[in-house]
Amino acid sequence: MLVGGFAAAVAVGTVLLSLPVATETGERTHLVDAVFTATSAVCVTGLVTVDTAGHWSTFGEVTILVLIQAGGLGIMTLATLLAVLVSRRLRLRTRLLAQMETKTLSMRGMRRVVRNIVLFSLAVEAVVAAVLAAVFLTVHDRPLGASLYDAVFHAVSAFNNAGFSLNSDSLMGYVDDPRVCLPIAAAVVVGGLGFPVVFELARGWRRPRSWSVLTRITVVLTSVLLVLGTVVITSAEYTNPRTLGPLDTSGKWLAGFFASVMSRTAGFNSIDTSAQVPESLLATDVLMFIGGGSAGTAGGIKVTTFGLLAFVLWAEMRGEPGVQVGRRRVPESNQRQALAIVLLSVGGVALATFNLLVLTSYSLDQVLFEAISAFATVGLSTGITGDLPPAGKVLLTVLMFVGRLGPLTVASALALRDRARRYELPEERTIVG
Repeated sequence: MLVGGFAAAVAVGTVLLSLPVATETGERTHLVDAVFTATSAVCVTGLVTVDTAGHWSTFGEVTILVLIQAGGLGIMTLATLLAVLVSRRLRLRTRLLAQMETKTLSMRGMRRVVRNIVLFSLAVEAVVAAVLAAVFLTVHDRPLGASLYDAVFHAVSAFNNAGFSLNSDSLMGYVDDPRVCLPIAAAVVVGGLGFPVVFELARGWRRPRSWSVLTRITVVLTSVLLVLGTVVITSAEYTNPRTLGPLDTSGKWLAGFFASVMSRTAGFNSIDTSAQVPESLLATDVLMFIGGGSAGTAGGIKVTTFGLLAFVLWAEMRGEPGVQVGRRRVPESNQRQALAIVLLSVGGVALATFNLLVLTSYSLDQVLFEAISAFATVGLSTGITGDLPPAGKVLLTVLMFVGRLGPLTVASALALRDRARRYELPEERTIVG
C-alpha cells in the first residue's frame, strides 16, 4: 500500500507536469524529465534535470509544491486524515497503515496523531513563510506578491527537506544573509527530527531522563553531526576562493553551518557544491548517507539507525550480552532491522555508482555524490544531473523512490507473504573477521 500510494502520486505528478501549461514555453516536457521531477518532488529530494525557475510555469511550480507537501506528510497519512474527515472513525487497517507511515509505536490516538502532524507541519511552514516574506519585502525590496510566493514555496520546501528553489542558483545569493539562511535551516532541522521526537520534546523537553530511546538518539546525534559537519566543512573550505574564501569570518561559519544542515537531506545550497574540495565533499557524502530522524521529512538511513549500530558496536566491544541505551534494552529485532537497512543502502548506492560510471564519463567523486544524494533524498548535486543520459536519469529516479520508502519497506512490500518457520536448526558458530 505504501509503495502503491507513492507510485500513484508520482504518476499523477508526471501527468500534470507533462501538460503544456506546466512549462513557460508552452511545450511538453520530455517524459523522462517529467517523471524525474515528479519523483524528486514526491520523494522530497530536490534533484532537478531542468531549471525549476526557468522551465516551469506557475502551474508547474504549484504542482511541484503540492507534490512536495504530499510526499512530506506521507501519502498514507493524508489518506488517514481523509478517512477521519469522511467517516469520523478509523478502521483497524487504516490505523495500521498510518502507524507504518508515521512510525508511531502505539496505536492509541492515531486520529489525534495524524491531526497533530498536519497542524504542526502547516504551523511551522506558516511561521517560516511569514519570516521569509518579511525579509524579502523589507530587506531585499521585492514586490509583495513575489515575496509571499517565494516565501511560501521555500518554507514548504525547507520543512519537507525537499530543496526545491525558485532561484537558478538555489540560495547562493543569500550565502551571508542570516535572515534568510537561519529560518530555512531551522525549518529543515525541525522537519528532519521526526514527528514522534517533536511531539515528545513538546511534552517533556524539561525532563531529558524520561525521553525515549528514539528521542535520545535523535537529539544527541543530530546535535553532534550538525556541529561536526559545520567544523569540517568550514575548515576544509575556509580558504577556497570558489566557496567560502571571499566571505568574512562570520559569513564563512554561517555558510559552513548552512551546508552542514542541508547535507542532512535538505538540498538547498548557498555555496557552489561543484567547487567544493574533495575533503568537504566526502564529509557531505557521510552526512547525506546518515540523514535525519525517523518518521520525519528527512531521508538517509536515519540517525536512529546509525546511532543504534554504534551502540551495538559498543556493546560488542565491551562483551555485553545485550544492547542498552540509557536505562532501556534494545530488542534484537531492532538491531537486525538497522543492520539490514545499512547493508541494503550500501549495496544500493554501490550498485548505482557502478552503473553511473559505466553510463557516463564523470569522475567517481561526482558519481558517488550524485548516487548518495538521490538515494538519501538530499537534492545536492555537483551539477551533472541535467547532463546525464536518459538511462542515468531513470536510474536516479529509481534511487529516489527506493530511498524515500526505505530499502526495508520496499523489500517487505515485494514479499508475497510472511514465512513462519516451526522449527530451529542446530546452532554452529563460525569465524567472523
